[in-house]
Amino acid sequence: MQIQTVGILSPGDMGQVIASVLNQNGLTTIAALDDRSERTRQLAAAANIQDVGSLTQLVIESDVVLSVLVPAAAAEVANLVAEVISNVGKQILYVDGNAIAPQKVKRIAQLIESSGATFVDASIIGPPPRVPGRTRIYASGKQADELQQLQNYGLDIRVIGDEVGQASGLKMSYAALTKGLTAIGAELLIAAHRLGLDEQLWEEVSSSQPELAAILTRSIPSMTPKAHRWVGEMEEIAETFKEIGLTEWIFYGAADVYRLVKDTSLGKETPEECERDRPLRDIITTLSDEAAPSLLDENG
Repeated sequence: MQIQTVGILSPGDMGQVIASVLNQNGLTTIAALDDRSERTRQLAAAANIQDVGSLTQLVIESDVVLSVLVPAAAAEVANLVAEVISNVGKQILYVDGNAIAPQKVKRIAQLIESSGATFVDASIIGPPPRVPGRTRIYASGKQADELQQLQNYGLDIRVIGDEVGQASGLKMSYAALTKGLTAIGAELLIAAHRLGLDEQLWEEVSSSQPELAAILTRSIPSMTPKAHRWVGEMEEIAETFKEIGLTEWIFYGAADVYRLVKDTSLGKETPEECERDRPLRDIITTLSDEAAPSLLDENG
């Protein structure tokens, strides 16, 4: 199959940048923007994504449908797309690029394939691909080689196997490190602030763990507007680890940290509103002041 048109579900922070790269390199990207928010419409317009209105029209016009959503929406949207595919009877490649557990992506694959479409499991590692070489899209499944066509249109596609679940498993393992570390760092810095020891702790971390200090200085400011999405991602990681006989509680705790952050003024900002040069110390002070006194009130 020659890929010419890619349908984007949905053109948010990641999806609209992927679409922009594909457009700049000669592909057509489309989205179904009926009933979508004004922000989503603006992001789509900025990336030159064509609005085809309905999900049915998106499936009719697409060669590939790329799903990049919040984890909680992945299965529901896949079900809607599967119904449309069954109704229109079109051969299409469905690519699930969501941060979800391997066992969930396997269920989605069965659903999509039962509708008559083909399926690729994909995982996106790195930021939205504005800068070449910083974002990798790993793919697995029997049709994963078809997705490699997008290598010719500006994306770094890496096939790692022919089993659905391999790409998602890699994403879960990697995000457990990166976003798990950010959650731990944010919570311990809030703890030090509440103990009146933030300056002393940061001086020690900067002295004895300069690489870690650099990571937290970079990762926490960019995390706050994304925390609402990362709650679900940490829960997916927890379910992944539980499925293979490891403790899930570390990552449910990380989800609680992001749940705490999302309800603050910083967590309610969009990525466009977030001040990238906001000092880490100011961020921790705000999170400490605005966050609920104890998550145990909800979960203990």
